[in-house]
Amino acid sequence: MRKVLLLICCSTSKTPPSPSIPNPHHSSFTSSHVLTAIEPILYHVETSLHPMDPITLFALFGFFPADPHLSYIKSVLPPIMTSGPIGLDLAEVSKAHAPQLVDSPPAPGLINEKNEKSLAIPGDGSSQSASAQNDSLDGDGKEYPTEDEVKTLRRVCGTVPWASYTIAFVELCERFSYYGTTVVFVNFIQNPLPPGSTTGESGTDGQSGALGLGQRASTGLTTFNSMWAYCMPLLGAYMADQYWGRYKTIQVSIAIAIVGHIILIVATIPSVIAHPNGSIAAFSIGLIIFGIGVGGFKPNVSPLIAEQYESLHPKQYIKVQKSGERTIIDPTMTVSRIYMYFYLMINVGALAGQIGMVYAEKYVGFWLSFVLPTVMFLCCPTIMFLMRKKYARRPPTGSVLAKALKLWRLAAKGRWSINPVKTAQNMRADDFWENVKPSRLGSNKPDWMTFDDVWVDEVRRGLKACTVFLWYPLWWLCYNQMTNNLVSQAATMELHGAPNDLINNIDPIALVIFIPITDQFLYPGLERMGIRFTPLKRIAWGFFLGSASMIAAAVTQYYIYKLGACGNYPSSDECLSVNPAPINVWVQTIPFLLIAFSEIFASITGLEYAFTKAPRNMRSLVTAVFLFMSAISYAIGQAFTSLSADPLLIWNYTTIAALAAIGGVGFWLSFRGLDKQEDQMNAIPESSFKGRKLNHAV
Repeated sequence: MRKVLLLICCSTSKTPPSPSIPNPHHSSFTSSHVLTAIEPILYHVETSLHPMDPITLFALFGFFPADPHLSYIKSVLPPIMTSGPIGLDLAEVSKAHAPQLVDSPPAPGLINEKNEKSLAIPGDGSSQSASAQNDSLDGDGKEYPTEDEVKTLRRVCGTVPWASYTIAFVELCERFSYYGTTVVFVNFIQNPLPPGSTTGESGTDGQSGALGLGQRASTGLTTFNSMWAYCMPLLGAYMADQYWGRYKTIQVSIAIAIVGHIILIVATIPSVIAHPNGSIAAFSIGLIIFGIGVGGFKPNVSPLIAEQYESLHPKQYIKVQKSGERTIIDPTMTVSRIYMYFYLMINVGALAGQIGMVYAEKYVGFWLSFVLPTVMFLCCPTIMFLMRKKYARRPPTGSVLAKALKLWRLAAKGRWSINPVKTAQNMRADDFWENVKPSRLGSNKPDWMTFDDVWVDEVRRGLKACTVFLWYPLWWLCYNQMTNNLVSQAATMELHGAPNDLINNIDPIALVIFIPITDQFLYPGLERMGIRFTPLKRIAWGFFLGSASMIAAAVTQYYIYKLGACGNYPSSDECLSVNPAPINVWVQTIPFLLIAFSEIFASITGLEYAFTKAPRNMRSLVTAVFLFMSAISYAIGQAFTSLSADPLLIWNYTTIAALAAIGGVGFWLSFRGLDKQEDQMNAIPESSFKGRKLNHAV
């Protein structure tokens, strides 16, 4: 039978058989590639059916779909359908019995459906020996680990491509502009103009201010700004994944943010500040436009930076160290490193922007503290344009989100119950996703199900990530205190010449110092000790450290009330500049250091988790869901606005500390089982499903 199949395939082939099989929809896909694809399963057919049975041959190629033999053939060849020139369509390749599509490293530039794929044949119980016999699976000269090596060898990071560093610098410029602008919002809104000032500057010993609307107004508006900026990523992600692609969406978002920057500058001109109602109106409009631009930028730059490495090294491979030790270059660990330094660049930009603009506000005026970030922000479109041909970019994929929602709705059909506990159990059943895989549905699958089994696994993994993110609002409550209440707390202590809104820069300073230490020493040290500090473990620790930071803030607030001359009202106008509490403001180092470490474990890992667990064509959306959790947290924070003033601030900090601690416990209890599946989820190959083809720029 093998000879007959060979004769049939080669008689219709215009090119000799190739060891590398391109995308079946590519113009170069021929029947010779079909022969290579079906080679692993010929044995099953030969030993189970009569080799010269014509029904076998015709059923194999899809001409007798009604014949009873076909059900067996399909059980052997679940991904082989009855379309195409000879009845085969590899667009829905199954993991069970067929080769899986994996990315070969493409040249820098556009990653799309035209890039050829190579087929790695998974083992059927003898994968270790197969791997040992064929070290270079994709013809790229790499040796890939066996199953035993995956379990036993130490994992290390790969080399970060230089294109990722340019994207990190773009993020640095954007964060300089964002934090440099927003760091002065509290003083601009809350405090009145200093005596004799028209720009808001106060000199060394005074307190900068402009509109004088009070702490509740400043907390409310700054909370709205942050909430708005973290809601808009959903729109930016939708436009990127569906229509524009990440690169174009980033550029459009930058243009929108520049308009917002300009309107904010107008609101700080001395002649406009002289009319507070006009100033706050312009400020509010600028805030909304600014947030739209920020929201379109954030969910797309994060996946873009990691895709530069993934496009070159999509899977694990072996590297022999100078010591002779065999190690595994792990893409997941490398992505973790990329996000560590991505976050470091965020904080370098935030640190420079915040420190510089605080002094610009204090000694020149608010107008300068808004102009300089705008100038820095103009570097972003320049760098992105110059590097446009160097970046690996994925095209938009059209209606992928709609298909994912339809898939979930189909999987949930018949699983709803009046009893919510029963419903939850049904939704978590082992067969929830298995029953809606195309290979299981067979001829009963709906017309919209044009994807393969692997994409179902990707969607499942992405939704698992989204459920992980549902706990994040409780952690963000801790983080958000840095931008409002802790700034106000600093103003009630002895500043010794330091601006009150300078102190929170302890956080980015700590991150710049401790991110490299964590990356170079803590994580590798734990790995050498055999301790897998998995993403979910890191996130849980982030919750507990965030809670500890709020406990430290509550203790500080207690002593401010106890030792201050104004008792429980240290934020009153007469106390701020005359009778601060006799406590050195640098005591805030403790809560800021704790929150910095919690960011390393929770915030950075959240970005990493969104990238590694999302379907490839939904990464912006899953990242946006992660960022949206911050918006929910800001909405919850609005309920704490009544506690954001004297004499209730101790209650504010202790309540948030308790919520974060409860969140950490609940998080780990909910996902400790998922934590054991980390390697299994990371091993899911990329689906061949690309969604609807679009011709839009990316």
